[in-house]
Amino acid sequence: MSTPYPFTALVGQDDLRLALLLNAVSPAVGGVLVRGEKGTAKSTAVRALSALLPQVPVVAGCRFSCDPAAPDPACPDGPHDAGGAAVRDARMVELPVGASEDRLVGALDIERALSEGVKAFEPGLLADAHRGILYVDEVNLLHDHLVDLLLDAAAMGASYVEREGVSVRHAARFLLVGTMNPEEGELRPQLLDRFGLTVEVAASRETDQRVEVVRRRLAYDDDAEGFAARWHDDETALRERIVAARALLPQVRLGDGALRQIAATCAAFEVDGMRADIVMARTATALAAWAGRSDVLAEDVRQAALLALPHRRRRNPFDAPGLDEDKLDDTLEQAGDGSDTGGDGDDDPEPDGDGPGGGGQPPQGGPDAPDTPDTSDASDAPADDRRTGQDDDSSPAQVPAQAPAGGGEQQPVQASEPFRTKMLTVPGLGEGAAGRRSRARTEHGRTTGARRPQGALTKLHLAATVQAAAPHQRARGRSGRGLVVRRDDLRQATREGREGNLVLFVVDASGSMAARQRMSAVKGAVLSLLLDAYQRRDKVGLVTFRGSDAEVALPPTSSVDAAAARLETLPTGGRTPVAAGLLKAHDVLRVERLRDPARRPLVVVVTDGRATGGVEPVARAGRAARLFGAAGIASVVVDCESGHVRLGLAGQLAGELGGTVVTLDELRAESIAGLVKDVTGTRMRSVA
Repeated sequence: MSTPYPFTALVGQDDLRLALLLNAVSPAVGGVLVRGEKGTAKSTAVRALSALLPQVPVVAGCRFSCDPAAPDPACPDGPHDAGGAAVRDARMVELPVGASEDRLVGALDIERALSEGVKAFEPGLLADAHRGILYVDEVNLLHDHLVDLLLDAAAMGASYVEREGVSVRHAARFLLVGTMNPEEGELRPQLLDRFGLTVEVAASRETDQRVEVVRRRLAYDDDAEGFAARWHDDETALRERIVAARALLPQVRLGDGALRQIAATCAAFEVDGMRADIVMARTATALAAWAGRSDVLAEDVRQAALLALPHRRRRNPFDAPGLDEDKLDDTLEQAGDGSDTGGDGDDDPEPDGDGPGGGGQPPQGGPDAPDTPDTSDASDAPADDRRTGQDDDSSPAQVPAQAPAGGGEQQPVQASEPFRTKMLTVPGLGEGAAGRRSRARTEHGRTTGARRPQGALTKLHLAATVQAAAPHQRARGRSGRGLVVRRDDLRQATREGREGNLVLFVVDASGSMAARQRMSAVKGAVLSLLLDAYQRRDKVGLVTFRGSDAEVALPPTSSVDAAAARLETLPTGGRTPVAAGLLKAHDVLRVERLRDPARRPLVVVVTDGRATGGVEPVARAGRAARLFGAAGIASVVVDCESGHVRLGLAGQLAGELGGTVVTLDELRAESIAGLVKDVTGTRMRSVA
C-alpha cells in the first residue's frame, strides 16, 4: 500500500482542511462537498484525512463492521455473540463514477436464492464504508441511479438490496465526502443538500506559497516514506487534538443565544427546510470543541454559516454559491443583541492557531471570491476588419461609443428571465446515457422483455427464468417443491427508460440580429433550455456565427455556471456567415459523436436566413444545411426576419435541413421547447 500524503503537509487551503477536521471531530456534521478547479489538492486532502481518524471497534469476523457495544440485530452476518471484539483502522472507501449498482449496494446470488432458498450476499461499497468515509471523486458525474441509492442510504442509515422478493438489509452510516469541478456540471439538489458543509477551493496566486507546494510535492514523489516520516510528529499531534476534541464535544454548551443566531441566519438567507439549522448547530459545536472551548461563541456561528449555507441558498443552478458576509454580520449582530451566546466573544482567550482553521477563522478568500470558470474565451475574439459592410439594422443607441465606424461589435445584452420549459424529446428509441428526456433502452426503467444475459446477470426477469426452467424439471430429477434452476435458465430483463440528449443551438449573432429585444429573447431561451437540460441530465451546446466566421461559444456541457457566463458576454455585429455556422455545428456534432456515439442530437438554428459575405453565401448555406438532412439530424429553424418585406430565406434553409421553420414570434419563452417537440415528432412520422 502506498504511503499517503500527510495531512499536515498540505499548504494553504485552510477552509478545506478545517471542514474535513470538523467532520473528523463530529461525523454528525454530515460530510463535505469540495468544489474547485483541477489540481487544487482536493483528492489529496480527503485521502490524507483517513489516516487521522481514530480506530474503530468492530465485531470480529463481521463483514458489516458492527459495533460490539451495539451490534445490528438485523445484520446479515448476525446474530453476534458477545465478546468477539476487534479494532481496526477507519476505512476510506472510494466510489468510482462508473461503478455498477451491484458494486455499490452488494449483490445477491439469484441462482442460489431460487434453487437453494439461501440469501448468499456479497457486500458492496456501502457495507465497506459503514462507520468510515465514503469518498466520491467527481461526484457531479455520478449516474442518477447511484445518486438515488446514496440518497436512500444517507437518509435511512441502511442499505436495502431487493431482487425479486429476496431482500437483504444492513446498516450503512458513513461520512460522505465528494469532490467536483463545477466546469464539468452541477450536482443534483437532493444530493447537494445531503452534504453538511461545502468548500470552494482554488490554487493560490501567491508565488511563495506555490513554490512551497511544488517543493513538498517533489520531495514526496522522490521519497514518500521519508517525507511522511518528517511529518510524523505533526500528524500525531493533530490526531491527538482530534481525539481531545471528540472527548470535549459532549460537554460543549450550545446556548439559546447561539441557537437564535443560527435560526435567524438561516431565515435571513431563505434556505429551504430545517437541515441547514441542524447542520449549523452541529458545526458550531464542533468548532468550539476544536478550539478547546466548552461554549459556542458568535464567531463559531459565523464560521458555521460560511461552511454550511452557501450550497443551500442557491435557488437555481445560475446562482453562484457564496454568502453576503455583510448581511451575515448584520444578521448575527441583530440576533445577538441582548442574548446569551454562551460566552463573551471579546473576552475569550485567543484560540489555538497551530492547527488548520484553529479558532474558526473564516476561509481564505471568503465567499465573495467564488471559484468560477474562466469565461474570457467567449467574448475576447477581436472584431474582423472586413465587417465594415455589415448588414446591421440595430439602432445607433445600441452601438458602444468605442465601436468602429460603419457599425461594429454591439454591446452584449442581458438574457430575458429564464422560464420553465415544456419537455423536449428526440423521437425514436435511443441507447444513450441515462437521463430524463427521450425514450431509450436502459438498465433502469419499466421492463419490456427478456433476453439471455450477456456477462453478469444484473436484472433478473423472474417469469422468463421460470418459464425457461420449467420444461426441464423432470429431466433434472426434481423431487421436492423447489425449482431446479441452471445458469442457462436465467434471463436478463430488458428495460425502457429515459436518456439524455444533446441540444445544440446555432445562433445568428450578426448585425441583422443585433436588435436588443431579439438577442435577449434568444439568450433567455438558451438559458432556459440549459436549466431544463441540467434537470434532465442533458448536454447543451451553443455555436454562434457573425462577421466572417463561426465559433463554439459553449462546447457541449451540462455546466450551467459556465454556460450562463458565456451567454452573458455573447457579442453581436457583423455579416451573416450562415454556412460557417452550420459547418461549425456539424463539426461539433461529429466530434461529440466520437466521444459519445449513443447520445442523439437536436439542432435549433436561430437566424433570419439572410446569408451575407463571401461568394454565393445563400447557396453555400444550402449545401451546408443538406449535410444535416442527409444525416437525419432533427432540426428546427426559428425565423428572426423582421420588417414589411420578408424574403423567406429561413424557410428555405429549413427545407435544406429537413426541418421545420417558425417565426420569431414563436420564440416566446413558453413556446420554444414545445415547438421543438412538435417539430421532431413531425419529422419522425415523415421518416417512418
